[in-house]
Amino acid sequence: MSRAVVFNQYGGPEVLEVVDAPEPEPEPGQVVIRVRAAGVQPADAKLRSGAWKSFAPVTFPARLGYEAAGVVSAVGADVTAFAPGDEVLGPAKGAYADYALADASLLARKPAGMPWSDAGCLTASGQTAATVLEDLKAAPGETLLVHAAAGGVGLMAVQLAKAQGLRVIGTASESNHEFLRSLGVVPVTYGPGLADRVRAVAPEGVDVALDAAGGGDALDVSVQLVPNLDRIGTIADQAGARRLGVRSLSSRSSGDRLAHLVSAYDKGDLKVFIWKEFPLDQVVDAHRESEGRHFRGKIVLIP
Repeated sequence: MSRAVVFNQYGGPEVLEVVDAPEPEPEPGQVVIRVRAAGVQPADAKLRSGAWKSFAPVTFPARLGYEAAGVVSAVGADVTAFAPGDEVLGPAKGAYADYALADASLLARKPAGMPWSDAGCLTASGQTAATVLEDLKAAPGETLLVHAAAGGVGLMAVQLAKAQGLRVIGTASESNHEFLRSLGVVPVTYGPGLADRVRAVAPEGVDVALDAAGGGDALDVSVQLVPNLDRIGTIADQAGARRLGVRSLSSRSSGDRLAHLVSAYDKGDLKVFIWKEFPLDQVVDAHRESEGRHFRGKIVLIP
């Protein structure tokens, strides 16, 4: 019998529990992954708490986790790209578990030199950052403002944007400024007076803005700085997007896009930054860490 994390009611991290669960059986087009690492995303906490129940309700007992890396243990009918024993990463259903199901067409092979924790955390933030930059039509030579630049999606977005030839300004706490400078990002402190601080480092103006923080004044400041509202997007403040008439954006999964991100990682052009690892049976602590403070990069569960 394998293990899986479930919750039977909405609430705080304490509603999460590790239970015995049968190993899943793959349907046509699917594979079963023996999970070696699973990323913890802000969306997981939104689903667990009930914050998204009006438009993304769950059926109890509900499972969490949507990105993983591991070893293929079984393949469904018609799957020819992967075989048992292959090391893979990508979107996975119920990834907070010993075993998880995945659509074979959305997976990528894990490079031999990629640590499991990095592989388990690349998919969601990487693909979100890539699709957002695509949707906002970020182009070489332009100036991009990223709110929460030291977070999971923010760090992916600033690296991809720099590689595409954009100038990047990132909001972050003072403790992350030197780190962002090491990535070629111009850091600014968030909070009152943010618009003026951005204007001071970008007197020529800002072309594109991404809010990966949610709440606060990120979108209001972006509207003051970016002339074209269609080039302001958020992945974390849907209510603010509706109020201001800017774009509410989300990720799209693609096997080809993921393979491109993995290739960039393998070449040293893209890094995954791990904040902390937790064993699967410490999932409650992992969620408390995720919700309780600002942190750099990603949190990962290790079954």
